[in-house]
Amino acid sequence: MDLYTRSIEVILRHQARSGAYLASPHFPVYAYCWLRDGSFIAHAMDQVGQHHSARAFFLWVDGTLRRHQEKVARLLEALGRGEQPAEGDYLHARYTLQGEEAEGEWWNFQLDGYGTWLWALHEHWRRTQDQALLRELSSSIALTARYLAALWRVPNYDCWEEYPQFLNPYTLAAVYAGLRAAQALADALGADSQMWVKTGLPETLRRFTLKYGVSQGVLVKQFPPPNLAEAPSGAETPMVDASLIAVAVPYGLLPLEDARLRATVARIESDLLCPAGGVHRYLGDSYYGGGEWILLSAWLGWYYTRAGEDAKARALLQWVERQADREGFLPEQVSEHLLVPECYAEWEARWGPVAKPLLWSHAMYLILRQALAKSG
Repeated sequence: MDLYTRSIEVILRHQARSGAYLASPHFPVYAYCWLRDGSFIAHAMDQVGQHHSARAFFLWVDGTLRRHQEKVARLLEALGRGEQPAEGDYLHARYTLQGEEAEGEWWNFQLDGYGTWLWALHEHWRRTQDQALLRELSSSIALTARYLAALWRVPNYDCWEEYPQFLNPYTLAAVYAGLRAAQALADALGADSQMWVKTGLPETLRRFTLKYGVSQGVLVKQFPPPNLAEAPSGAETPMVDASLIAVAVPYGLLPLEDARLRATVARIESDLLCPAGGVHRYLGDSYYGGGEWILLSAWLGWYYTRAGEDAKARALLQWVERQADREGFLPEQVSEHLLVPECYAEWEARWGPVAKPLLWSHAMYLILRQALAKSG
């Protein structure tokens, strides 16, 4: 079975008529659409020429944001009055396939997905030059930019939906990329970009990230807000997280040749990359025992293609391909080398077996395949 073709089939099959991408069809907790997952899936669809699929997702995001725009307006007004928003005042991280807020408690205040959808939309426009789409989405682009500009310094859940008491370079890089994308999209529409993003804000965010998010020349997983008198518990031991690859690829907050980025990747390789090819999220990860994540292995391979290390990228591609089951499904993570094996049974009892297929895993595989094809 050709995993490339199968991955496209899996994604298209589980894209709702609304345009939303189902995170995982056989894992009830993931029976929703996340802006984070969906944006990378849409980017993968653009990479393989399925532009209509990506376009449908961006229209779904637009409809979802329009449905909840009054919530953003109320939040921004509260911030303007110096009030502290409650947890329920923020935009959600996941939505139903119809764009409604999902019922039940969740770790909702996450900014990275909102930055990532703007980045992915800009990448889509660069490929398609679809001005009609930009005009239709312009109010949602501006809304998202204002939301991110108002909240980027506020601690929020990271891309793994953990540690809300911290700021982290991954999320800040996603917001940075989103704000830059909003500026570029405003320019493409002939609008005043300063109405959407204040001039200099992305650079201010970048400097802030590098001032507080680097320790001994290496990017850290997370850091406490600098204005706190006492740091939250858990900030004492800096460590890397494999998601930090995104600070450069694709978000571009650091260039590939930056010494801090190279030192971070080296630490990821030494701490989180298994000899056979799988990549863990971070040391001490206990979610389903802390296995090797398909999407992170593909992500590291994506970085290698940009860094001119194609042999390493191909090795990771082959590892990912070996993880597909007989139906051509890729899971969220592989449980061969668990970091905290005693926690696996607890999660399986709580939510069932590891999610499979995970559309984000298939998307990152496609992105790596295309990156390698382009690098020759």
